[in-house]
Amino acid sequence: MQKSFFSSLFLEMTKKIIASCILVLGLLWAGWWSTRPMLSIYGNENKQVVAMSVTPETKLEISFIHSVQKTLVEEFLTPDEKLKGFVLNSTKYHSFGVGLPFMESDGVFRQEGNAFIMDDMNRHFNELNLRTGVGTKLTVTVDDQKFELYEMFEPGQKIDITIVPRYKTFLR
Repeated sequence: MQKSFFSSLFLEMTKKIIASCILVLGLLWAGWWSTRPMLSIYGNENKQVVAMSVTPETKLEISFIHSVQKTLVEEFLTPDEKLKGFVLNSTKYHSFGVGLPFMESDGVFRQEGNAFIMDDMNRHFNELNLRTGVGTKLTVTVDDQKFELYEMFEPGQKIDITIVPRYKTFLR
């Protein structure tokens, strides 16, 4: 009788220890998961367009029609090393104009056919703040997913692109 009492006591303690370990591991996993970096695009201050996992290999392209030159501009970015912001690596455009890089201090300039390309720009941004415009066709492509923001939001709407921990994508 005493042996069965100790056996059942040991079995109950073992169950509690296993349950506690599962709970602790679950909480650790939830904490890890909730802090993973996410690329988030918001329009209209708080309307989330996308929240997706981001890695150092994620490619971000912003394309638009220049408001003055009326030609296509493409900007190519990647997340920074710490996955906290962005690095503008290069810009491709089709006419010289206001606000377009061309100086030696901006990077390495080259012409390819009828396109002007500025490589090695290495400009760092904590977040990207854009606006939709009349006829600008603002589009953001993340890896292979294209988001035609000009079709989602009225002209003049603010667009924010950030990298934040996953839990912050639920709080905005």
